[in-house]
Amino acid sequence: MRFTVNGTMTLAACNEIADAALPDRAAAARRLTLWLALGLIAAMTASLAIGAAGTSLWSTLADLALGRPLSSVDETILWNIRLPRTLMGVLVGAALAVSGAVMQGLFRNPLADPGLVGVSAGAGLGAISAIVLGSALPAGAMALVGAHLVPLAAFAGSWATTLLLYRVSTRGGRTSVATMLLAGIALGALAAALSGLLVYAADDQQLRDLTFWGLGSLSGATWAKLMAAAPIIVVALLGAPFLARGLNALALGEAAAGHLGVPVQRVKNLSVLAVAAATGAAVAVSGGIGFVGIVVPHLLRLASGPDHRMLLPNAALLGAGLLLGADMISRVVIAPAELPIGIVTAILGAPVFLWILLRNRMVVES
Repeated sequence: MRFTVNGTMTLAACNEIADAALPDRAAAARRLTLWLALGLIAAMTASLAIGAAGTSLWSTLADLALGRPLSSVDETILWNIRLPRTLMGVLVGAALAVSGAVMQGLFRNPLADPGLVGVSAGAGLGAISAIVLGSALPAGAMALVGAHLVPLAAFAGSWATTLLLYRVSTRGGRTSVATMLLAGIALGALAAALSGLLVYAADDQQLRDLTFWGLGSLSGATWAKLMAAAPIIVVALLGAPFLARGLNALALGEAAAGHLGVPVQRVKNLSVLAVAAATGAAVAVSGGIGFVGIVVPHLLRLASGPDHRMLLPNAALLGAGLLLGADMISRVVIAPAELPIGIVTAILGAPVFLWILLRNRMVVES
């Protein structure tokens, strides 16, 4: 290993160490991807097997394998209740985790999160507007959008909030972390106030829907809701990996990324669009579920490094698995009743967030 006279490493020595470390880190990330995929499969299987009803997944699979007819109860519970709920958990968890990873890469700060900076509140405002005011739309418009109204409205709310947040926190091509956090708090408070006005104008049935929706839950998952949100989330998730190289370059700063030939403004716009789409659709069908977007990417950076080429797919896998785990906890902790999943993620995620905050105190104070 070569050093300069004063004991510091030469550039050549640093490059040698980096070249030697990258293959090991890439191999570790690939192994992590395999383990996360296996863990997600196990979580999905457990999610299908666990429930308040006495239906057994294994006996049902045995009946299917042997060609025996399923009872109407088993078919209803597994096909119409547990399966859409499990798939919804996978999509929502992946959407929230990937959105957090993209936002952290865009703002170059590990504390950025759609829920923390008001994006989820904007999505919630859009969804609440659709629930409360949707009946006032013309019949032709309702027939056109149908079950897609709430996800589309949540997407519009999250997109508008994300764009406004980025405009406020960016000046002269530089994004201020302090301004981003403060502006996110302000935008979240404004969205919450406007949501409160809509809640005040809601009728009894709408209030009941909004109360359970706001606490966050997957219990209302149906095939109709899944089909409404899935296209938006899937498109956002499939498009996110194409942003990986641009987000990696942005870690060096916008000027350096531009000199490397990265279309910085295009990466910003597409990142904002992906976060708005994924967060908006996820919030629309599951309500307020916090801490997934901030905790998952940070844990993965500690485990396999900051390379977004591996971070984004791993975030989707880990976010999906963790949300399914939280959903199973919510189903069994006070069975036969269910605890809202937003409460579970807050109890589990808040201590981890405080640890992240303390660990990155220098970043926050800069």
